[in-house]
Amino acid sequence: MMKHLISSFSRCFAPVLACLFLTLSLPAQEIPTDPAVISAGAALFNGNCKTCHRVKTKLIGPALAGFETRVPSIKWIYEWVRNPAKVIASGDEYANKIYEEYNKSQMTPNTSYKDEQILSILAYVKSEAEKVEAAPAVAAGGAGSGTGSAVPSAYLDTILVGMIVILILLVVILALIINALRSFLNQKDLSEEDREVVNSPISFASISRSPGFIFLVIFVVGAVTFKTVIDGLYSIGVQQDYQPKQPIAFSHKIHAGQYEIECKYCHTGAAKGKQANIPSPNICMNCHTQIKEGTLTGAGEIAKIYAAVGFDPLTSTYNGYTKPIEWVRIHNLPDFAYFNHSQHVNVAGVQCQTCHGPIEEMDVVKQYSLLTMGWCIDCHRKTDVNTKGNAYYDNLVELHNSSKKAMKVEDIGGLECAKCHY
Repeated sequence: MMKHLISSFSRCFAPVLACLFLTLSLPAQEIPTDPAVISAGAALFNGNCKTCHRVKTKLIGPALAGFETRVPSIKWIYEWVRNPAKVIASGDEYANKIYEEYNKSQMTPNTSYKDEQILSILAYVKSEAEKVEAAPAVAAGGAGSGTGSAVPSAYLDTILVGMIVILILLVVILALIINALRSFLNQKDLSEEDREVVNSPISFASISRSPGFIFLVIFVVGAVTFKTVIDGLYSIGVQQDYQPKQPIAFSHKIHAGQYEIECKYCHTGAAKGKQANIPSPNICMNCHTQIKEGTLTGAGEIAKIYAAVGFDPLTSTYNGYTKPIEWVRIHNLPDFAYFNHSQHVNVAGVQCQTCHGPIEEMDVVKQYSLLTMGWCIDCHRKTDVNTKGNAYYDNLVELHNSSKKAMKVEDIGGLECAKCHY
């Protein structure tokens, strides 16, 4: 009887014990601590994950800090990141728990990510989670001290106009004083010579009728008119500060500023080709299937997105009726000018704010820079070439290092006409 019990125990629990033994004997994959790996993970996180996740706080998705104590395994994370729908459909308990907790909202699959890329993101998350946040420093001089703040240009214009008005008033007052003084002196018993000085034939009326004064006035008026015409000709096609009203009041200050959504998450073409492209409403819906503030009544700006994609926020379903959002283009280059976003973003490493200004502070986007030919040329003359990790420029870098001269964009053909005009 005992032998039979031992045999039954062995058949039932041997596989379990074997799996347990194998699990304990397999070393857990360690999260890298190499700074280069963490840096690469930070770039991937900011470009793709940051839209929905934060390290220490909950956003659209859960906070990622402490993932190593929650998820079943690192391998599970690999499968989840690449195809969350497949993991959910497999009946995985933890995956379905997350799915239900976040109103059955699925994470965007990242099928192209390799294991080492996902691992670098985890390394960055763990590194950030372990950091101790310092208390915010109080600015010297207290709030509202205004130290180092620039005077707005509108104030400078007001000050200049005020000074001109004061100058004109001083001239008028001075003329009145001279007339009063002359009348007073003419009542006195003056010598002939003094009377000639007081009643000098030279007056404003005589000066204003003189040929020299007339020539000076004509010259000044002509010069001002000529400069005004030239400035007007140079401003043709220049749309700096152009700020049209859009069909949906989308705020970059909220999305790119407050929530720190990476520009290239929405403007996907900036890293891939010539055009940065206007984001598809489907990208908006990645977040707004869950964020529905002010839309259940059918009003608000988010409701306009739902109307465009045919989404019912009450039932979280699509009705199939769609219509385009007629966004107004802000940045326009002439047809004969060629500009490639990916060349500047990927190769040169140019930040979006370099050309588009502090976009994260704009409620309504405007054209920040001139975007003229002279403006581009000036940038090519001043900007150093990003040669890091690019063997194509090795010989040029060596040549410029020997001459102790920094290599600018103009040194690699950045001012050639065919670069931008073809």
